[in-house]
Amino acid sequence: MTVRWSVVIPAFNEAIRLPSYLDEVVGFFDGRGEPYEVLVVDDGSTDATVATIRAMAARQPAVRVLPLGRNRGKGTAVRAGMLAATGALRMFTDADGATPIAELKRLEPALTAGADVVIGSRVLVDPAVSVRTRRHRVAAGRVFNWLVARLGLHGIADSQCGFKAFTAAAAEALFGALQTDGFGFDVEVLLRAQAAGFRVTEVAVNWADQRGSKVGVLTASPGMLLQILRARGRVTRVGR
Repeated sequence: MTVRWSVVIPAFNEAIRLPSYLDEVVGFFDGRGEPYEVLVVDDGSTDATVATIRAMAARQPAVRVLPLGRNRGKGTAVRAGMLAATGALRMFTDADGATPIAELKRLEPALTAGADVVIGSRVLVDPAVSVRTRRHRVAAGRVFNWLVARLGLHGIADSQCGFKAFTAAAAEALFGALQTDGFGFDVEVLLRAQAAGFRVTEVAVNWADQRGSKVGVLTASPGMLLQILRARGRVTRVGR
């Protein structure tokens, strides 16, 4: 049976937050009546994430766990999931459920229209969507995206929203080449997509800030920018 959608969820110590979101994901796709799979990539969790998801997978055959064994970074986790996926269409979404899985309905029309990569956005203005977050995160996000644009990623308002969809061909090409291990991986993926001529579309989605974020705005941004500088160098060399 050909899988239409593969959903990749990177997880690190998500035994508490992930189960409810995973139930939401399974319920959404079960209601569509088409073959799908959910790959939870455990990035070396030290809590009960693996045991919890394996128990759920025993009840839900569409769910499987891909343990990395040790903490290697979100970029590595998403890459592993995307390359292990078998779906004709593949997406990744954050374990905290900040973006409801039903928002996939906003991304799908762009894929149908010929996009290779469709990314959710918390920045694009759309009266039909709501973005709930803290003010300091909004300000930091704007600064970060401005800097990313200066570093070569053009035409993208929000590179970091953890809700992105790809055709299988785009996923395999982009994640097969991805080298950024950490949180800056999104930018490398998008830089590579632009360099390769893939059609990238950005769509506004509903999003709500969740407690327990693994990314500190002030602490993570310097490291992410360094990752992006290195990624830009790699992509530039390949494109010459």
